This record gives sequence, structure tokens and C-alpha cells, in this order.
Amino acid sequence: MMTSESNPFAASGGQMSASVSYGNAAKPADGAAGAGGDLIKDTTTAAFSADVIAASRETPVLVDFWAPWCGPCKQLTPVLEKVVKEARGSVRLVKMNIDEHPAIAGQLGIQSIPAVIAFVNGQPVDGFMGALPESKVKEFIARIAGPGGGKDAAIEEALAAAAELVDHADFAQAAQLYSAVLQEAPDNIVALAGLANCLFETGETEKARQVLEQVPEGKKDDAAIRAVEAKMALAEQVAKLGDPAALETRLAKDPKDHQARFDLAMIHNAKGNRAEAADALLAIMKADRGWNDDGARKQLLQFFEAWGPADPATLAARRKLSSLLFS
Repeated sequence: MMTSESNPFAASGGQMSASVSYGNAAKPADGAAGAGGDLIKDTTTAAFSADVIAASRETPVLVDFWAPWCGPCKQLTPVLEKVVKEARGSVRLVKMNIDEHPAIAGQLGIQSIPAVIAFVNGQPVDGFMGALPESKVKEFIARIAGPGGGKDAAIEEALAAAAELVDHADFAQAAQLYSAVLQEAPDNIVALAGLANCLFETGETEKARQVLEQVPEGKKDDAAIRAVEAKMALAEQVAKLGDPAALETRLAKDPKDHQARFDLAMIHNAKGNRAEAADALLAIMKADRGWNDDGARKQLLQFFEAWGPADPATLAARRKLSSLLFS
């Protein structure tokens, strides 16, 4: 599968684009070559629309971008031809000499060859760069020609790209990708949770709630869904807490004002200061475990759920909690 660096459909600078295409190809009968034409052919810029775009609406089409001077191309093309023939009509191969016909490769943003792009239903859905060994080519073709017709691979790529955008706090772009996935797979839990989270992060809380309402009943306990719900619940709680400076003043006057410390923990969390939030709750537990019906521990567990089990703040706070409870 393509990475953000090798993906020919990525935007400049290696950043994944917020557009994604999918396809659901109808496969021909076993051994058939598909509607009209050979399994392997050369194409031109003028013929590309018919040989690739139109043909891929019947059978997945691999486009091999090559040049006569390219050594790795000479290694890859025979492997491609062999594996395509062995696939017995489940996929076609179209070869394009980029020296003679550079326009299409340029439009697709291909920077190096050999490059193989798979088209399904008239759209590029996956691809790879370089001269892969025969076993990897077989895996690629099996994925493209399988029941998902490249759709599953495209969805996984889109979800990975969206996660990368979220890591860079580009929630608007990530939301576009999650929405694109949901158009093809409306019950995809990762996309539902991701879109709800992005909408919430951009201040569209009501829309985020509407997305969560679309989650199938049997998947409402999914960890990703619960994490978004927990984050939204925490934000609602924090909005009611008041001025942190006033809370600090209260705590300075009375270190046993556990409610002030609890409220500050909530504010720390809202500001992204997770370690400080956890430490404040642990301090309450250390001073008075039974305060507010064990409320500090219960809130800390809610933090863990919102942060995720692998978050460094969760791991660090769990260790401290274990020491406090069992030492």
C-alpha cells in the first residue's frame, strides 16, 4: 500500500490530500478477458480514457508507467505481465511509455518510475512505486481484484491519512476524509468517531452529536466512540466550572478544599494539561479517598477513557494510581 510519501495522489510536500476515490468493480467470469480487448496492452494519451477509465468500470485496470531507459521498469513489467495473465481476467494491465506520453503521469503527480496505479470504476484507488518482487505484486493484484475491488484498500488509506491530519490538528481536512469514507461505508466506526471528534474540535458540537446518533446500536460501546463521548461530556462539565484564578485562590487559602482542586483538574484537562489534571485528582485521593463518594478516582478513570489507554498521560497516571491503591 502507498504511504504518504509514495502516494502519487498526495499533495505537495508529502501531505496526504483530503480527496479520496473508491470503486466497486464488476468482475468478469473466470478466465474472461473482460468486455472487449486483451488483458495486456499499450496505451496513449488519446486512448487512456477508453483503455483505462472506461475499461476499469468493467474490470480493475493496472496502469504501468514506464520508460525505455528505466532499468527497474524492465524488471517489473515482465513480472506484472506474468501475474496478470495468471489472474485469468480478474484484472487488466495497460502500459504507458511516459517518454512518448508524459501528460497523464504529470496529471497524476508521478515523480518516479516504475509506478503502477490501479483504477476501479474509473477512479485511481491504490498503487505502488518501484520494482516489487512477484510475491508482492500478487498480493497487490489480489487486493485490487478481490471482493472489495480496491475499495477496502482505499478506505484504509483514507483513514490513515485522516489520522495523520488529526495528529497535525488539521481537523477540517480530516473531517473531509472521514466524510468521504462514510459515503462509501456509512457504518465505519473509525470514520464515525473520527468525524464526530473533528466536528467537536472545530466547535460544531451539535453536528458531532448528530454523527454519534448514526452509530449502530451494537457498536455504541466501541472504544473510539466512547472516547469522543467522554471528551464531549468533560467539555460540558468544564464549561460550568468558572474562573481558574479564583479556584487557585481558594486552594491557597484552604489546601483541603477538594472541590476547588477537583475543578482545577477539570480545567487542566480542558487545556490539554493532562499530567496536571491527573496529579490533582491523585492528590485528592491521597488526602481523602472517600471524598465525594470516591469522586476523584471515578473522574480519573473517565479521563483515562477520554485520553485513550495508550496515551502517555494515561500510562503515567495509571502507574501512580496503582502505587496509591496498592502500596
